[in-house]
Amino acid sequence: MDDALVSLVAASVTFVGSHFVLSHPLRTGLHNVFGARGFQLIYSLVALASFGWMVAAFRAVPAAAAPLWDGTGNGHWGFASLLTLIASVLLVGSFQGNPALPDPRARALAAKGPHGVFHVTRHPMMWSFALWAVAHAIVASTPRVLVLAGALGFLALVGAHLQDRKKEALMGADWQRWEAVTSYWPRFERLRQSGPIPLGAGLVLWLAATWGHIPLAYVPAGVWRWLVA
Repeated sequence: MDDALVSLVAASVTFVGSHFVLSHPLRTGLHNVFGARGFQLIYSLVALASFGWMVAAFRAVPAAAAPLWDGTGNGHWGFASLLTLIASVLLVGSFQGNPALPDPRARALAAKGPHGVFHVTRHPMMWSFALWAVAHAIVASTPRVLVLAGALGFLALVGAHLQDRKKEALMGADWQRWEAVTSYWPRFERLRQSGPIPLGAGLVLWLAATWGHIPLAYVPAGVWRWLVA
């Protein structure tokens, strides 16, 4: 393993580890010492610094490294495109009545029962990141992509599990009832129950993001792979 890839692994471990440590074992102590705003500032600075290191380390790893498998076929790209479209719908829908987000209405939102993308999973934002990571690993299985995607996917899915534990402690029976009527694992067959706003806005986000893939990554993604010569 060359030095650039080692640096990427170290940056990824720091990014993921700092999120877990600050979100759970150190959260209460730092919150008590620095207050809510102070804690948020510390959390944001650490997250930005470690993410910046991870991005810089990713760029330093040669992009031409041999992939572990050939993901250039239409089948790979078609499946990855579908995953990112679903991820876009889940991400957009995660901002509509999400009891997991900091909101004084969290208990009331949880009491509503499944609504929107929460018919699919109670962690739509986390699963959107995980699906994004899987999609990129499918079509670009180079060491640097697998490390970055693996770190983000791990952070999202383990973070979702830990979020459940934290919310159980904060909201007690209200969150337990929410868990009882929703699913950690996505039930993709229920996407049609997401509603017109997540489905429509998710499609728009997906089209824009995959179009942006052309100038940013120099590779057409999504439907543009077949429409742009």
